[in-house]
Amino acid sequence: MSGTHNNTLVGIACGIGAGALWGLVFLAPELARDFAPLQLAIGRYLFYGLFSALLLAPIWRGLRMRLTRRDGWVLVWLALSGNVVYYVLLASAVQLGGIAMTSLVIGFLPVAVTIIGSRDRGAVPLRRLAPSLLLCAAGALCIGWQAMSMPADGDVGRHLLGLLCGIGALASWTCFAVTNSRWLARLPQVSVHEWNLLTGIVTCALTLLLVPLALLLHRDAHAPSAWLLLLGVSAGVALFASMLGNALWNRMSRLLPLTLVGQMILFETLFALVYAFLWEQRLPTLLETIAFALVVASVASCLAAHRNRPAPIAIGSV
Repeated sequence: MSGTHNNTLVGIACGIGAGALWGLVFLAPELARDFAPLQLAIGRYLFYGLFSALLLAPIWRGLRMRLTRRDGWVLVWLALSGNVVYYVLLASAVQLGGIAMTSLVIGFLPVAVTIIGSRDRGAVPLRRLAPSLLLCAAGALCIGWQAMSMPADGDVGRHLLGLLCGIGALASWTCFAVTNSRWLARLPQVSVHEWNLLTGIVTCALTLLLVPLALLLHRDAHAPSAWLLLLGVSAGVALFASMLGNALWNRMSRLLPLTLVGQMILFETLFALVYAFLWEQRLPTLLETIAFALVVASVASCLAAHRNRPAPIAIGSV
């Protein structure tokens, strides 16, 4: 019994740590605001690919024998939906609408994944998810009202566009999470850690193809100090969020039951909000407080509907 209790405490600590590191993803676009979302994505994933290649090199010879060409195409899709497209949209949402709004939108990830997976065999029927969906809708209304009626800089159109980018980021990462979960179930010969590293390398290759586009679209001159800041932020997010955050999450997933694992995702939203308010040097508004409470209630209600019929959700890079 003592061992189980200790495992639970260690697992919760790992979940909190992963949330704290993943929350940094929302702060990065503000730290390097001089650069466009595409440039931020390229910087982050070039470093993520470099770190992944260093870790994968010793085991690559044996791993490649366990992969097929179809696995490679799936990795391309996952790299696009879960990394490149997702992060460009997320960075755009942060720069247009702020960290708080973006993190609240992404907080609905567990509910969104559950809805998409509701047609799978053995999935919980949508009628049992009705309370969660209603809470989700109420939270979304609060976030939307905050964006349109009380934008910090008074630019309603800018914040509304940021909200749309945030919703797009949520949709993109939901597609990634569902596809990733289903494909991993078909690859028992590949570990989650190996799959994450492979995703990092493929993402790096795709971002290299985007470098000419970034050079064409963004020709603004930047001071050497700005480029150094971009390199530091990109390397930091890749190391702490993509590498260490994922490692802590995978460790937690082996120690906690699924019903508790789902709740740990909320720490990412919580830490992102804390970073937002510290960065903006303010307290949360009433609508932001209500929206966060509704996000928590929506996810908790969704998890409660699954207690008797759990189904794993594989989480990759965020």
